[in-house]
Amino acid sequence: MNIDRFVFAFAGVIILISLGLSQVHSVHWLWLTAFVGLNMLQAAFTGFCPLAKILKAAGGKPGHAFE
Repeated sequence: MNIDRFVFAFAGVIILISLGLSQVHSVHWLWLTAFVGLNMLQAAFTGFCPLAKILKAAGGKPGHAFE
């Protein structure tokens, strides 16, 4: 799995977890969903994704979108 696929999968998992936690624990977990969504939006326009940079530095296989 290349970096950009991992980033999208990771974002999806974090969003689903925070949505679940907002239903069973506290509505404030939706702030995590908003943070992930805003980060994805800014990455679409700027090309900068912090998780992709970390994974690339750790030796991950580069993808297409966040190289």
